[in-house]
Amino acid sequence: MAKALKTIRNQAGEAPIDAALILGSGLSEVGDLLAETVAIPFAELKGFPRGGVSGHGKDLLIGQMGEKRLAILTGRQHYYEQGDAAAMRPALETLAELGTKTVLLTNSAGSLDHDVPPGSLMLLADHIAFGPNPLIGEETDRRFVNMLDAYDPELRAATHAAASRLEIALKEGVYMWFSGPSFETPAEIRMAQTLGANAVGMSTVPEVILARFLGLRVWACSSITNMGAGMAQETISHAQTKEVARLGAEKLKRLIPALVEEI
Repeated sequence: MAKALKTIRNQAGEAPIDAALILGSGLSEVGDLLAETVAIPFAELKGFPRGGVSGHGKDLLIGQMGEKRLAILTGRQHYYEQGDAAAMRPALETLAELGTKTVLLTNSAGSLDHDVPPGSLMLLADHIAFGPNPLIGEETDRRFVNMLDAYDPELRAATHAAASRLEIALKEGVYMWFSGPSFETPAEIRMAQTLGANAVGMSTVPEVILARFLGLRVWACSSITNMGAGMAQETISHAQTKEVARLGAEKLKRLIPALVEEI
């Protein structure tokens, strides 16, 4: 972490980061929102994502969004790449050391709610972790993280207010994390619905747990790219995820700056 911190400060300066944004599949163009941007390849930052998932960027961007200084990770490491649920821990620890108090997470997800079709956004209010906890192996009592209101209620309220002003339809939901990389079966989708999930995906939840472990405020939003398996006549694929995610990206490019003003 010390080496990554030094590299970032040498290239982007010492000013603290107000918030960090992590982008999901097909959403890297949201990084275009920054001004006065410094781009640092993940390859130069020890502990940052080393993944090769198409649709994800491979740079840390630091710049201005209005009056706030933001760090944007244009991609993330997934559990299914190396079997490490804590893969994003070094990056999140580095961001916390840079002064970040709030982490904003985005992902592409499948909807389990016919009222939230592909092209929509779903603000996350809670999650179901259907995979290994990223804090397994942590030896301190800090591992017993309170996950009540893990998705910050004030940030969610501010997001709904901003969405209303911008005339962006926005529903809240519960996100269920599957390990991937294979998509869910129709039976797994029915299980997720029975358990109370409104969307499914292969990321975000480990980062939420790690962020709360580090004392960070958390906000997360899904760009809906498909209906869950068996819910619609469509062939689910990663190519489809990347293509439809562009619709959500356009909405996020309007919504996120409005939210950042409130942080």
